[in-house]
Amino acid sequence: MTDTAGIRREDIELLAPAGDWECMRAAVANGANAVFFGVEKFNARARANNFKMAELPEIMRFLHRYGVKGFLTFNILVFEDELRDARILVDACIEAGVDAVIVQDLGLVKMIREMSPDFPIHGSTQMTITSPEAVEFTKPFGLERVVLGRENNLKQIRKIGEQAKLPMEVFVHGALCVSYSGQCLTSEVWGGRSANRGECAQACRLPYDLMVDGVHKPMGDIAYLLSPKDLAAIDLVPELIEAGVTSFKIEGRLKSPEYVANVVSKYRRAIDKYFAGDDEGPTEEEVRELQQSFSRGFTHGFLEGTNNKQLVDGTFPKSRGVYLGRVEKIMKDGVICSIEAPLKRGDGLVFDAGDPTKKEEGGRVYDLRRGGLKLDGEVEQGNRIEIVMGRNDVDLTRLHEGDRIWKTSDPALDRRLRSTFETEKPYRTFPVAVTVEGRVGAALRTLWTDLDKGTTVVVSSSMPLEEAQKRPLGQEVLEEQFGRLGGSLYWLEQLQVSLEGDVIVPKSELNRIRREAAEQLELLREQPPRYARLPGASVAAPARAAATAGAVVSEGRESEAVAVASPRMTALCRTLEQVKAAVQTDVAMIYADFEFIKQFPDAIAICREAGKPIALATPRIHMPGENGYHRNILNLKPDAVLVRNTGALYYYLKERAARQLDGRPGEKHPTLIGDFSLNVSNHKTVELFRDVGLDWVTPSYDLNIQQMVDMLRLADTSRLELVLHQHMPMFHTEHCVYCTFMSEGTNFTNCGRPCEESRASLQDRIGMNHPVRVDEGCRNTVYNAIEQSGAEYVTNFLELGVPSYRIEFLEETGEKVHEVLQLYRDALEGRVTGTEVWKKLKATNQLGVTRGQLVK
Repeated sequence: MTDTAGIRREDIELLAPAGDWECMRAAVANGANAVFFGVEKFNARARANNFKMAELPEIMRFLHRYGVKGFLTFNILVFEDELRDARILVDACIEAGVDAVIVQDLGLVKMIREMSPDFPIHGSTQMTITSPEAVEFTKPFGLERVVLGRENNLKQIRKIGEQAKLPMEVFVHGALCVSYSGQCLTSEVWGGRSANRGECAQACRLPYDLMVDGVHKPMGDIAYLLSPKDLAAIDLVPELIEAGVTSFKIEGRLKSPEYVANVVSKYRRAIDKYFAGDDEGPTEEEVRELQQSFSRGFTHGFLEGTNNKQLVDGTFPKSRGVYLGRVEKIMKDGVICSIEAPLKRGDGLVFDAGDPTKKEEGGRVYDLRRGGLKLDGEVEQGNRIEIVMGRNDVDLTRLHEGDRIWKTSDPALDRRLRSTFETEKPYRTFPVAVTVEGRVGAALRTLWTDLDKGTTVVVSSSMPLEEAQKRPLGQEVLEEQFGRLGGSLYWLEQLQVSLEGDVIVPKSELNRIRREAAEQLELLREQPPRYARLPGASVAAPARAAATAGAVVSEGRESEAVAVASPRMTALCRTLEQVKAAVQTDVAMIYADFEFIKQFPDAIAICREAGKPIALATPRIHMPGENGYHRNILNLKPDAVLVRNTGALYYYLKERAARQLDGRPGEKHPTLIGDFSLNVSNHKTVELFRDVGLDWVTPSYDLNIQQMVDMLRLADTSRLELVLHQHMPMFHTEHCVYCTFMSEGTNFTNCGRPCEESRASLQDRIGMNHPVRVDEGCRNTVYNAIEQSGAEYVTNFLELGVPSYRIEFLEETGEKVHEVLQLYRDALEGRVTGTEVWKKLKATNQLGVTRGQLVK
């Protein structure tokens, strides 16, 4: 167990979401220590109401007034033509005193550090930080905090904290993404709505059929194979504190203010109970109220380890609220049910027949009866009652005995929650200490100290003190007058009186002093922090227009691109058959990207015999304790490593530095190639990764052709490799489809490894089968059924100086590998046009081919 003896209540931050002003007030009123919010651009909740950049000063004054920190979400990838606007927003954040920005894009981190050395940056969960090494990678850039991936369990969180020693923020409540944050390309592939741009279309919440070896597997009423339950870790608050978590993050910038008030107040109480020595968990009523605000069913997610059976229910994708029971009998005006939760008139219900894709009956409870007699008030669980529904709400003929009943709304609860922030009173008050000094003929001098902030103001009377004839000023009178702080942020905790003789001043003057002191202290609370600015960091600094037609002003300087005459081509293979085929072509390098590392030696032997360099691909995720995988890669002595995450990159860079320091003879460190999953979307990110030591960089799959060209014009393209052809990897998940739906087990220790015997795919609503593949860490990748080709843009890329092009295969035969590689070689050499390649691929592929995100 981590030593928590020194942890104080003040060390733990409760971080709440705010999609609008009502939510922000609800968060502050119910005990949040910090709030995260977005403005109209550059945040991962494009569908939220969001705030305006011009509101930043007002927002920060409001939050700081109550001692609450404000973090701006800047957690998306930033495209080349947006860097200037991004700089303007960062500048506004610095000026307004925003307490930190939450950032995904490492290029943006680089730009912020060029503007200010001390402006706080938090690494977003979309940086896919899941290991101590990934945390270490961020340290040279001065990140103040990291938000860990939601797939980390408690043991891993503790290990990351002990090794990396950087404050950790962890999600504790709200919706779970089935895919690793920052690694989901599904919305991008299917609709040009990138999750890395805040435009997630929630494809994980859609129904899918499970296909096993091409045959449909009947699943009964289970259709939502990728739709996880919601995270609720309120009963794990002690374990999280003892694991070293310093910030408890609540998801929900698209949720209602009632949701924010409800969840924040419950976690506030749980944290306070821990530090009060109360080890009782949440009450049954508290859990029900959490479910009522929003719930797809609650789970601990991955915090207690992987349990695929508990993570995904599969029968519904949306919030249900509180489970009430099942229909036992249908009456002419309602149903009979043995209720498993309290119920009262006015509550909202929905009747669940097992198919959420069809219209569901539901409405308000009109009456409650037992044996025909009306029941008043709230009826407790455990009672068998008659639930009378409004005649216009529910078509009782569409109900069935056995249908599940859910309580979807509780107006009384909502009213109670709204009352916490719909009030004229201050949301919080703070203790103040007052010292009073004076003597006859001199002004009354008062010193007021805000004991929460430690700030002091001095307010003196506007008239001299006179000698008292009747009731002189003293402790009692001054406590009465200075204690009347209602309506302000303060209450009087300490009063020290040092008066010489019997003196007096009008009570109206004491009232004025009290009001002025409170106002001055409040203004001091609202003052923004000041951050250092570097020379040349002004937004007005010269910026050069990107040379593409219609492009807006961008940061950076156009690179001196030289058209490539002899481009290199590489092939990524996922089977040994594909490797054997690829080595017979003129590709410059083979990438081996196998499900199981035990196949790597055979691939290396094939390449060595053919005289072809080989690169071994790392997994996309790096967890604590997984460096053995990377040691094995180095022991196999590949020519290169395809690096897919910053944790692995840190490991390889450290190994390279150690070899150079030791001067180990005959040990050549492999070339390091950064893959698409590093999310490179602007020239500053290219520069950052090249500066840290990557030999080659692969741009993000989020870029369309215009955005790609914008970046290539400003980046050093000489060490860039573009992927021209692939099955796009859409979902990348810790949730295993094979384990959940093809075995009796709960995780890799007891699933029986069905992935080694069969091939699964997910069939969508239009009949496309999307292959599901497993990596060495038992993580799943769902690939798009249709291949994507960028062949039509080869000429553009060559003219911009891109020297290397990758062709990726998934299930293709050796013969197909030959055919596809020859097509692209012809295009790269100018013997055929990219359009001809595209048409040929479309004609020969059963499912066709797509241009994918490049034309979004």
